[in-house]
Amino acid sequence: MSTYNIVASMEEATVVAEYTPSYGDRPTKYQSEADLEKDFIRLLCEQGYEYLTIRNEQDLIFNLRLQLERLNKIIFTDNEWETFFKETIAAPNASIADKTANIQEDARKVLYRDDGTFKNIDLIDKNNIHNNSLQVINQYEEARGTRATRYDVTILVNGLPLVHVELKRRGIAIREAFNQINRYQRDSFWAASGLFEYVQIFVISNGTHTKYYSNTTREASIKEHKASDRKKSKKKSHSFEFTNYWADANNKVIADLVDFTQTFFAKHTLLNVLTRYCVFTEERMLLVMRPYQIAATERIISRIIMSSNYRKAGTIDAGGYIWHTTGSGKTLTSFKTAQLATRLPDIDKVLFVVDRKDLDYQTMREYDRFEKGAADGNVSTKILQRQLENKAANGGFEDYKIIITTIQKLDRFIRLNRGHEIFKKHVVLIFDECHRSQFGEMHQAIRKNFKNYHLFGFTGTPIFAQNAPSGGNPRFSTTEQVFGDKLHTYTIVDAINDRNVLPFRIDFINTVKQMDHIDDKRVAAIDRERALAAPERIKLIVEYILEHFDQKTKRAHGYELSSRGDSTSQTRVVKGFNSIFAVASIPVAQLYYRELKKQIAEQGKDLKIATIYSFSPNEEEPEGILPEEDFNVEYLDQTSRDFLDSAIDDYNKMFATSYSTSSDRFENYYKDLSMRVKNREIDLLLVVNMFLTGFDATTLNTLWVDKQLRQHGLLQAFSRTNRILNSVKTFGNIVCFRDLKEDTDQAISLFGDKDAGGIVLLKTFNEYYYGYEEKGEARPGYVDLVSKITNTYPLGVAILGEQKQKDFIRTYGAILRMRNILTSFDEFEDNEILSERDLQDYQSVYIDLYNEYRVRGEKENINDDLIFELELVRQIEVNIDYILMLVERYAESHKRDKDILLQIDRAIDASIDLRSKKELIERFIEQVNVDTEIDREWREYLNKSKDEDLDVIIQDEKLKREETRAFMDNAFRDGELRVIGTEIDQIMPPMSFFGGRVERKQGIIEKLMQFFEKYFGLI
Repeated sequence: MSTYNIVASMEEATVVAEYTPSYGDRPTKYQSEADLEKDFIRLLCEQGYEYLTIRNEQDLIFNLRLQLERLNKIIFTDNEWETFFKETIAAPNASIADKTANIQEDARKVLYRDDGTFKNIDLIDKNNIHNNSLQVINQYEEARGTRATRYDVTILVNGLPLVHVELKRRGIAIREAFNQINRYQRDSFWAASGLFEYVQIFVISNGTHTKYYSNTTREASIKEHKASDRKKSKKKSHSFEFTNYWADANNKVIADLVDFTQTFFAKHTLLNVLTRYCVFTEERMLLVMRPYQIAATERIISRIIMSSNYRKAGTIDAGGYIWHTTGSGKTLTSFKTAQLATRLPDIDKVLFVVDRKDLDYQTMREYDRFEKGAADGNVSTKILQRQLENKAANGGFEDYKIIITTIQKLDRFIRLNRGHEIFKKHVVLIFDECHRSQFGEMHQAIRKNFKNYHLFGFTGTPIFAQNAPSGGNPRFSTTEQVFGDKLHTYTIVDAINDRNVLPFRIDFINTVKQMDHIDDKRVAAIDRERALAAPERIKLIVEYILEHFDQKTKRAHGYELSSRGDSTSQTRVVKGFNSIFAVASIPVAQLYYRELKKQIAEQGKDLKIATIYSFSPNEEEPEGILPEEDFNVEYLDQTSRDFLDSAIDDYNKMFATSYSTSSDRFENYYKDLSMRVKNREIDLLLVVNMFLTGFDATTLNTLWVDKQLRQHGLLQAFSRTNRILNSVKTFGNIVCFRDLKEDTDQAISLFGDKDAGGIVLLKTFNEYYYGYEEKGEARPGYVDLVSKITNTYPLGVAILGEQKQKDFIRTYGAILRMRNILTSFDEFEDNEILSERDLQDYQSVYIDLYNEYRVRGEKENINDDLIFELELVRQIEVNIDYILMLVERYAESHKRDKDILLQIDRAIDASIDLRSKKELIERFIEQVNVDTEIDREWREYLNKSKDEDLDVIIQDEKLKREETRAFMDNAFRDGELRVIGTEIDQIMPPMSFFGGRVERKQGIIEKLMQFFEKYFGLI
């Protein structure tokens, strides 16, 4: 008998390597939603799922007990089960986050048995995933919520509903399935024992398109949707835009439900996603990894296992690199990779190596967010040595499994510790942004000293043969030569196609002409830089920036932003986005900073600016790689350092801080500045190279550029602007004061593909304004859309019939989306077709239809295929300050100018937020006169009216007075009326649980909600 030595035994890949849909076998006849559901369940059963007919909670709980008994090889007594279920699984005060933690962090629970012993009970087996049972149920009914509901398809894992699928028939917008799940959360997921709050992943599909997302995405979307109905806020990272497509390892989207079921719902894939590829953060948010992140992680883990078993550790064959574009979530991928690598039995350490202190700080915060204490950073080579030796700060033992360090500290450690014990250990080294220029030397030091290592690199901009530097060691000039094979690719084109990052919109502003008489290139460059730094040019550029700042950064729009400090978090409403201004050198930065301060003061603008730079040994930018900058300011010339201290002093006065260029204080200045940019407290940040790589802030939407950028540096800098935030931020805005057109095309071709320009860059003003052709299909422009709406739906003529109303909604929504793009073009200012009054009137019609369809949609499924662009409406609507200004003008006219009343009426009707306040405003207008102090008396009137209205509700409904007032004060403070939970019950009068309690409670909620909407945003 032959004996085989198993070199490696690998589980099936979670993400299929390549998937080819089999469209030829598909039925051709019409498919109803019921048929779609039936076919979906059939496919699941063919893949080994057990189908159960469970329609109510009693049967659901009975099955849960059976499955947990099977998994844990135990038989509960009735008393044991009742106690375990009520206190552990369905604890009455447990939130969605608590139940998520039960699955993701603490799936092993303790059962105290009747005989006094105890036993560990697993809710899910994460070590042997196929020990878990997978069952499917459909049409589950829940009658105990605020409204009776029936769910489509639910996947039970060991009896717990961990995956829920909502289906709409083909031809219906997939977004409606997302909205349906939101309604379930509002109406019933929390009802009875709340078992459906255990759902970790939601899947939505209309047959043609299928997407997935996490439970906290859905929960946060619900909260933000409620808030956006009542104030100028915006769904953030939890809206429909943050749902994910599944794909194969080549990033080919698997959208059709049949294909999605055969891949994502393969048992090993689904269980791996649930148990290995979810991250429950310190902020109690569940992140479900995207397919390209999972594929990259598994390929690294596979390479570690295979190369170890083939005894190739310590060679280039033991490593490789991941090419994932900037903004695609490399930190999460690297964290999960590092986490899984530490679980391999013979791995001693995982070193995550970054290239600068600022990245070290940011990466440490990100890792800490994913899992508190999962990784350890260090501020000195001495601390790095202690961590590598597993020595705690107090001298005891501590196993530092993941260590974050910088290239500089690791390089110094290697040079000072030849022959150290760590060099013999089995170590995984993961390098972030591995294209850095000095890495050739670092690579040689690692190869010379470490004996049993695996070397991996993550980069969004690899070095290929065609863009490799001309100097240095030719054997280590490309990313592949340094790290080994490319293990996975996800380019900027993939990311934009998947809606994971935004495309760019670029303005090229010509500010200087080439001098004809200069032929010598070096002389031309010198003369050109002198011309580019001319005070006259800098003055004009600053004038342009300030003139167009509000337009580019969308300052007319307000949205809700969660601002975070080191230990606190608060939500506030901010206006528009912020920007970075990248300039060529430190002296030029000083000129721009002075000119910005001067013109901001002269114009009385309310803009907060800041600047930061440090010494860089490389003034040139070899092969497009931005020069290294750290926190070393000692080498700055005295003039540059004095100026920086002066700028930091301006910052200190602005924010009551005490930073300077001394070593410790300068590093803390960087950290504080980084946080304030992310929190949108800084409007414009002036930099030379800092913050152009490795810095992420979703609120950044504009990069002003007055420096040469190319290849790596260009794409890295541009990518500061294209993180997804909300529907108003539709692209990254780049304003170039130098001709970077050719460099931009080359960078996109190199790091995307040769045809990527049309995907990565937005189209021109004329194309959006007049229309364009794409893939042989004509796309209407703004002119066409406005012509259609004014000719088909003239103002003053009622829109009759459901089909015409829906067509109007779609057309006006398209106009809003197109205007959102066009308003960032300078040319649009003089080319608007609709007058302000026409825009208001059309908006009033739009909002009327929204309110009508919202009411009708609760009774019948009439708005399946409608998407209302409410956030874009809010971008152009007026606020209460504008209304009060009109009221003041009306009072000054001795109440004779009735046109102002019509203007007020039209403005209120065009505002989603002010409509519910119309009666309140009109009553105030009735009592004003020429002597009225509008601001003061409005406040007094508002407070008096609010107290009177609340007293009426309290009296009519016999509510507890003090508790109700406190409840509503909290609602106005938090921006949300919490109607789910026990708080609402505490203000109600004593009532029997029988005899209409539910109806009475719902009536009270509706009255309080109307009161809240009437006064919220005014108080």
